[in-house]
Amino acid sequence: MQPPHPHALVRDHTIYACVMGSRAFGLATDDSDTDRRGVFLAPTALFWRFEKPPTHVEGPAEEQFGWELERFCGLALRANPNILECLHSPLVEHLDATGRELLALRGAFLSRQTQETFARYALGQRKKLDADIRTHGAPRWKHAMHLLRLLMSCRDLLRTGALTIDVGDQREPLLAVRRGEVPWPRVESWMTRLAAETEKAAARSPLPAEPDRARVEDFLVRTRRASALGPVEADADHEVVQGVVGGRVLRQH
Repeated sequence: MQPPHPHALVRDHTIYACVMGSRAFGLATDDSDTDRRGVFLAPTALFWRFEKPPTHVEGPAEEQFGWELERFCGLALRANPNILECLHSPLVEHLDATGRELLALRGAFLSRQTQETFARYALGQRKKLDADIRTHGAPRWKHAMHLLRLLMSCRDLLRTGALTIDVGDQREPLLAVRRGEVPWPRVESWMTRLAAETEKAAARSPLPAEPDRARVEDFLVRTRRASALGPVEADADHEVVQGVVGGRVLRQH
């Protein structure tokens, strides 16, 4: 038997799917794309082959990307900013019983390590902006906006212990940056201030020093075992999200 096509894994085995990007951040405009992200659970039997299932899949739709559960959890434990934000999207499109358990684990992935990973990612983005200024005389304003948003998100996470990705009342100031209406020195000063506030928040953060790796691993092992044994009354515990209206998840049992 041939292994399934990667797109079939996404179609048939997705446990969690959401909208990310500007729409999830509260920064969407009329021309914004709809970026979809998800997590699929490759059947355990596929790992018994020499050719292992993919760790991630692009598609099948445009602007769609999915991770296999183990890869997703590994990146989340390392506080990958994109992965952690994916777990906290307010726009959930699909969720089954395993996906619900994954979301219930969101706190297990959070730790003070986010300061380092978010800061490292932010530094990389800042270097790109500085290169744009040297080459073109101006930064890519959309990227500058998203860097500010990321810095805000990291600061607030370290302050409160909760990750919120919607920018709330900062939408208009951030969109003004995207439109190029804010001089670069002011944007640069804003970034510097946010970085300093993040360092201060880290010193008093309620987050633990490290994520709860054992709790996540227990979830992964149980999930793999259940896949190997086959579904047990899966239909009774399956939930498909039909859509999202106003940030609320609409479900059908």
